Amino acid sequence: MIFWRCFCCIYPEEHQEISESKSREYPWDIYSLKELLLATNNFHQDNKIGEGGFGSVYWGRTSKDTEIAVKRLKAMSAKAEMEFAVEVEILGRMRHKNLLGLRGFYAGGDERLIVYDYMPNHSLITHLHGQLAEDCLLDWPRRMRIAIGSAARRRCYSTTRVKGTLGYLAPEYAMGGKVSESYDVYSFGISLLEIISAKKPIEKLSGGVKHDIVQWVTSYVQKGAFNHIADPMLKGNFDRDQLKSAVMIAMRCTDGNPENQPSMIEVAEWLDGGVGRRKKEVSYMEDTAEEEDEEQN
Repeated sequence: MIFWRCFCCIYPEEHQEISESKSREYPWDIYSLKELLLATNNFHQDNKIGEGGFGSVYWGRTSKDTEIAVKRLKAMSAKAEMEFAVEVEILGRMRHKNLLGLRGFYAGGDERLIVYDYMPNHSLITHLHGQLAEDCLLDWPRRMRIAIGSAARRRCYSTTRVKGTLGYLAPEYAMGGKVSESYDVYSFGISLLEIISAKKPIEKLSGGVKHDIVQWVTSYVQKGAFNHIADPMLKGNFDRDQLKSAVMIAMRCTDGNPENQPSMIEVAEWLDGGVGRRKKEVSYMEDTAEEEDEEQN
């Protein structure tokens, strides 16, 4: 990989630190640790805007008054080192209007920092489940653009680093722990249902009973009651055909049999080509749904 070769060149055994610059061989900025420490106030807790299995994310402002998001990776191992290199290279290749842009990185000592453009409008989770949910700032077109962007990213970079959050995991992964592309497809399907409905992947009912979003959506799909799946905060302001097709795509992605799941390439093409144009490919329980769906409209 280009980045891995460059990384080895700029990160010799003496762990030299390099100030912000650009290499002739690749387009990313190389930040100094000092600049990122200043930008994030020494990775202060007040600057922390997210945390995941791979590391924490901090908001920062550079000396050039540019807002950035800095992912601070956890303790490095040989495997994590390669994952760092792969993520920087792959994200650096991708350019999509719905994705955060990669600005650069820092690699020195035990620190591995990846710098992205900062998204000021909070996270998707905040919009769907947090304080901003009632404001419904995510209208239907925005949600579909987010879904298309996410699918495009996964098509370019089909990861084997599966989310560890219960509810996003494919059943066969939860039981067997083996990783394949189908788990990324399943995870995307769950995320798509979450974007459509604003329901969490797993929710607790009265009495402590849990039910997952796939079970909840399936009951409405079988009845053809697709409009009931949409986030109530949308107040009916969505394209009915797009909603139905998007739900069908999500159901294909979360099919219990991995052999029936589409590839992320297919999913991205279905969404990017216009949600609702590929009825043959996304027909799932179509026979039982058609008549009831017309009644709902």
